[in-house]
Amino acid sequence: MAEKAMTKEEVLQQVAENDVKFIRTQFTDTLGIIKSWAIPAEDLEGAFKNGVMFDGSSIEGFTRIEESDMMLMPDPSTFRILPWRPKEGAVARIIGDVKRPDGTPFEGDPRYVLKRAMEDAAKMGYTMNVGPELEFFLFKLDADGNPTTHLTDQGGYFDFAPLDKAQDVRREIDFALEAMGFKLEASHHEVAPSQHEINFRFGDMLSTADKVITFKYVAKSIAYHKGYYISFMPKPLFGVNGSGMHTNQSLMKDGKNAFYDPDAPNGLSQTSMYYIGGILKYIREFAAVTNSTVNSYKRLVPGYEAPIYVTWSASNRSSLIRIPATRGMGTRVELRCPDPACNPYLSFALMLRAGLDGIKNKIEPPEATNVNIFKLSSEERAKRGIMSLPGSLKESLDLMRGSEFTKAALGDHVFNSFLQAKTAEWDSYKAQVHQWELDTYLSIL
Repeated sequence: MAEKAMTKEEVLQQVAENDVKFIRTQFTDTLGIIKSWAIPAEDLEGAFKNGVMFDGSSIEGFTRIEESDMMLMPDPSTFRILPWRPKEGAVARIIGDVKRPDGTPFEGDPRYVLKRAMEDAAKMGYTMNVGPELEFFLFKLDADGNPTTHLTDQGGYFDFAPLDKAQDVRREIDFALEAMGFKLEASHHEVAPSQHEINFRFGDMLSTADKVITFKYVAKSIAYHKGYYISFMPKPLFGVNGSGMHTNQSLMKDGKNAFYDPDAPNGLSQTSMYYIGGILKYIREFAAVTNSTVNSYKRLVPGYEAPIYVTWSASNRSSLIRIPATRGMGTRVELRCPDPACNPYLSFALMLRAGLDGIKNKIEPPEATNVNIFKLSSEERAKRGIMSLPGSLKESLDLMRGSEFTKAALGDHVFNSFLQAKTAEWDSYKAQVHQWELDTYLSIL
């Protein structure tokens, strides 16, 4: 059962009862980076009525200088008191929707892009639940408080003390998240040294995207307060597994899981097959969003459990889409390529729209791939018609640039802004001389 969202009146009551002095208003830019500023608690009631004005021209992917006035309208359902801050003169956080000065939604707001996708799903009778699994690395800070890649432990999958030396930090994060309304389902050490995962209960797409943003904000804040640094960079270390954000998805209709059919093979409905077909058809075209950094493609290589082939399976963890064994209301589709650096609002919107397109157009997926794809030769993969995910951000951007689906799903504003920002990122990367090049060529050429 979904938790009851707070009203404006209930938020104002909590502010008064908990001696809240400042409210951190938050939203994300096109790339998923949190933007925030504080307002005095006494200004919150006015913000609920009239919004908070800000200059959008300095925000990545927002507006040109001549049309820079923007308004943030706080969403009371996202109000949370920050539990690691002092209780006297407390600080709270609230996420908002970006509007134009006349109150109309701003088409460049990632939260609005997701809302539009959810509205279109509702017109087809569907709601979507998602459950993302965010992995991250916990590193040491240097003497000046700057991030490093120095390990905090040598632990492995599900290891506990003494190997998992950072368990106290993870426990503090768990407590903070629970205090902010998260229902945690798992918290453990991951495969790589200093790597961790905290899973929270699935929910509707909008509140879950909000929770992804909150999760990253909370984890980084708690870790820094404890003298550590958390990175959601997909591949910060060579030679070990990278960090993913596997995203479990279940489509609901009339109170039932639309992916489940007890009379179908594997218990998977025809709706689920079409949904899988839609994602497999379009994933290469929107991988630039789910895997949005140069570094993302250092994770998507053979040998480190990350999926790189466009396949699906009910049992095979080397496939891009896996169907976990649970059936009934728990039937779900797990997309394994996204990483935690992505913008969750845009990524969830694209997954949903791809699946819905599959349902509308009855897109059948290929046969399930139940062999270890990493052990197939390139000839065998070609014979089976197995395609690969893009191998670089450049390749992803080129595919996205030609994608009418992605353009329609994101809207012209976000589509063009995202491509512009990420193309500049790629151009900057390719112009640099990297340490690998020096190590490989300097002494022999």
